[in-house]
Amino acid sequence: RMIIRTRLVELSSLEAVAYRQKLRGGQVGVVILRPDCPQPGLALLDRQSGTPDLAPNVPADLYPAAAFAEALELTAGLPYSSRGAVHRSFPPAPSPTAGGGETTLLTEEPAAEDLATVNSADYAAIVTHFTNKKGELSYDLLNKALIQAAHANAHVAQMIASGATLEAVRDHVLKANFESVSGNRSLSTAEVERIVQLLDEVSPRSVLRPFEEELRRLLAGGKV
Repeated sequence: RMIIRTRLVELSSLEAVAYRQKLRGGQVGVVILRPDCPQPGLALLDRQSGTPDLAPNVPADLYPAAAFAEALELTAGLPYSSRGAVHRSFPPAPSPTAGGGETTLLTEEPAAEDLATVNSADYAAIVTHFTNKKGELSYDLLNKALIQAAHANAHVAQMIASGATLEAVRDHVLKANFESVSGNRSLSTAEVERIVQLLDEVSPRSVLRPFEEELRRLLAGGKV
């Protein structure tokens, strides 16, 4: 099984398929499939810069760097899902005896814990809860909900008053919110963190930047 985000991307006036894929070792692949070429375009996501690094054998004339940048932008709001290998049909070769072909891309198995998380009812419930009308995962909705929860949670006020760390308050609010949304009252901190990492694979904590900035403000003031 693969863990991917998929969307169409415009490429030289062609409608191509683009997707991100979680790989072992925490890497993320960005793939573009042209309808007129059996060779896929592949780049790896640079975790530091957030930009795609093209694979050495990718033909730049068919897959320019700008196309991967667009693919990243278009798939940014999509949650990961688990599915089989991606296939794409291509036009038949010039030979009258040649038929159409198809290619299978990036069939490397993802990490077992990532696959278990993305297939879990907890992840599905959280994704559904924070998906907007466009079908995209809304980081604004997620951060607003977490900020409201931080202000409304009496235990958070006690933690802040007693000098708790940002990480402790963050983990408590996340766990309480995700448990409420999923209905699973026994989520572990590790399970919560894996869900967050799947929401934003470039920097696992950047998706929560507004929430964490609000926590810093509350901690600096010593009260909710």
